[in-house]
Amino acid sequence: MDSGNDNKKNTNVLASFIEFFYGNFVVLLLGFISLPVITRLLPTEEYGRSSMFLSAVTIIYIFAILGLDQSYIRYYYGEKTDERKLFMQCLRPPLILIVILTLVYFAFSHFFNQILFERDGLDVTLLVIGYTVTSVFERFLFLNIRMQQKGKLYSNLNIVTKVLNIAFIFLFAYILGDDFRVGLYELTLPLMIVTLFLLVKFILEGRGYEHRTHEVTEKELLKYGIPFVPMLLMEWLLSSMDKWSIRFLNDFSETGVYSSAMQIMTILLTLKITYVAFWSPIAMKKYEQEDESTVKPFFADMFQKVQFLCMLAAFGLTAARSLIVLILGRDYRGAIRIIPFLSLMPVLSILFEMTGQGMKFTKKPVYFNYASLAAIICNLVGNLLLVPRYQGIGAAVATALTYIVYFAIGTYFSIKCYPVDYGYKNFVISLVVYIAYAAFATVTDNEWMNVASGVILIIGLMILNRKVVSALWQYAKDSVADLLKKNRRQG
Repeated sequence: MDSGNDNKKNTNVLASFIEFFYGNFVVLLLGFISLPVITRLLPTEEYGRSSMFLSAVTIIYIFAILGLDQSYIRYYYGEKTDERKLFMQCLRPPLILIVILTLVYFAFSHFFNQILFERDGLDVTLLVIGYTVTSVFERFLFLNIRMQQKGKLYSNLNIVTKVLNIAFIFLFAYILGDDFRVGLYELTLPLMIVTLFLLVKFILEGRGYEHRTHEVTEKELLKYGIPFVPMLLMEWLLSSMDKWSIRFLNDFSETGVYSSAMQIMTILLTLKITYVAFWSPIAMKKYEQEDESTVKPFFADMFQKVQFLCMLAAFGLTAARSLIVLILGRDYRGAIRIIPFLSLMPVLSILFEMTGQGMKFTKKPVYFNYASLAAIICNLVGNLLLVPRYQGIGAAVATALTYIVYFAIGTYFSIKCYPVDYGYKNFVISLVVYIAYAAFATVTDNEWMNVASGVILIIGLMILNRKVVSALWQYAKDSVADLLKKNRRQG
């Protein structure tokens, strides 16, 4: 009887994940359309300038948000929480701060724009400000959908955003030609359109809403959220320090080549975004409402499945890198040697979302800062030592080492806060083997040897994780059987 309930729970969890995943899977496919379009429209130098845009707006956003997005997630399912009051409490301080920060940017826009793009203009300044202000609203409005576990709406909106991205690439390439501002417009305008839709929807849903008892104070929210700021800064540094190092130690052209490889990782990070959107509410709800004796084995089982799928994706991506880079265009072929080590970024990022939950459960986000500090030092030293000599490859190696350090230290502290026996043996073996494979793939010129090695190692990975493969295969068969039964009933 318990086994049947467990299977039903796992099916419900995976069905919920699929609702969140299908949209981002479509986004991933659309990303492989939009990326070659923009890399073929923009020279490497202009693409390098365009890639600095998100780096700039993200740092403003991090300081403005004050970690209150994490507070929203942590307190949403509390017994004495009114969701709409919580939403306004978390949104108010970031809005005040973002207005102040964007006014500072506007006042010194010439200075900032020259550092970022070596270009200036009122439209560039307004795009930076517009994207940053909108991103605050977008963050909390999308969080509201996630916490309500409206996976289909979340997926559909992500698809709409990506379709608009592609449409605006063509539109502004026609208007502006091969100017870096094409990338700025295609990122900002879709974000504004989708966020406006969500804002109107949120306002309309508030009509007739019955408020409940609400005992969470703004001080309590800030106390929990602010320690996340250093962690977010670390994530920004990890995603930006490599580009900044190449930008100042080399040139915009090399920045463009590296950014194209990073953009492939960003496309794959849609999987992380999907998983975080799905996993954070699920994990928090289970921790708050279910018994530890069932929750901890559930977390461990999910980790085994996810680590296998992540490592499978990393091996597959490196084996198929020549096909992926082919879509970027001739000027970006240098990205082929950057991909292997850079592939560890989405893998470890996704897995840390699982193993790092203990610090959130126990309201001890300060431990994130210890891991962040170690990672920042590792990244800074790695970039300074490797980028001048090895350029993009050096930045990729530094990024991979940094994520390994961050995952290891962060997981150590999280387990201290909330012990879970994840069973790391298979993952550690897979990680060590992949690092050796990534090193080989980086230096080899024989692509057939790279592909053959990748296929052999994938087979080895499946043998090592044969229990997980068997469980996933059984789930796939059960899902198909259920779907067939449902179709017969409807027929």
